[in-house]
Amino acid sequence: MLDVNCRTGVLGATSLVGSCLLPLLIDSGVAVIAHSRRDTFEQAGDGVEWRLLGDAVESCIELIPCWICVAPIWILPDYFDLLEAHGARRVLVLSSTSRYTKDDSHDPHEQEVAVRLADAEARLQHWAESHGVEWVVLRPTLIYGMGRDKNIAEIARFIRRSGFFPLFGKACGLRQPIHVQDVAGACVAALQTRSAANRSYNISGGETLSYRAMVLRVFAALGRRPRLLTVPLWAFSLAVTVLRRVPRYRQWSSAMAQRMNRDLVFDHVDAARDFGFKPRRFVLDADDLPS
Repeated sequence: MLDVNCRTGVLGATSLVGSCLLPLLIDSGVAVIAHSRRDTFEQAGDGVEWRLLGDAVESCIELIPCWICVAPIWILPDYFDLLEAHGARRVLVLSSTSRYTKDDSHDPHEQEVAVRLADAEARLQHWAESHGVEWVVLRPTLIYGMGRDKNIAEIARFIRRSGFFPLFGKACGLRQPIHVQDVAGACVAALQTRSAANRSYNISGGETLSYRAMVLRVFAALGRRPRLLTVPLWAFSLAVTVLRRVPRYRQWSSAMAQRMNRDLVFDHVDAARDFGFKPRRFVLDADDLPS
């Protein structure tokens, strides 16, 4: 039986989720070996050993039975040899509900993301089962928090710069923003729950609200009077064509506008039942806004 407090390797340790995950692992008494492709590491406190990804596997291999990957899931197959060399027995990986919400997108890039997510999940399951390794996949909805996310923080930055936010139609599509700390907490809980082995879980935020209401919450958190500009799709598409010339908005597309009126809702009852997942409501603190 796997020790729930076994030594744990983390891939993507300097990512947004990783920065919240490391302190939680340390607090739970886990010895953490954090891996990153950066050669300068953030210090998360006592108990963290840092390793540079890309270095040759050590000649003296140490046992690291548990692993968490919070880097993009499609990079994980590149490190299967690393996990095998360290005797991995249980691997938890962060995927995304975009696997389901972007598979029928009109944007080829978004379709590619959905395919890469599904393919990476399948490759993980095949590798793990062929090597006798337990696997767990978590698929969060829209992640926000710490002012570093690419969702709510980007909306806040746009509002600060422009003083308004553009919406397509009624923007009535439902959303479930999930705080990054709740994602990190779910990773720790699922890793340490034996009954979660060899299962996939969707994890969503504790509140369901429309895209319009979500944007209004951002205005309120910024202390700004709401200024919403409703535009037709053709105009939004034209604006996106211009905005994509700016590196920050390079990933924007007209498909984003179309999704404003689609419900992207997933229940998390399985996660609540199996490892006590209980996310917070969508509340933006000052720390959740970009500096």
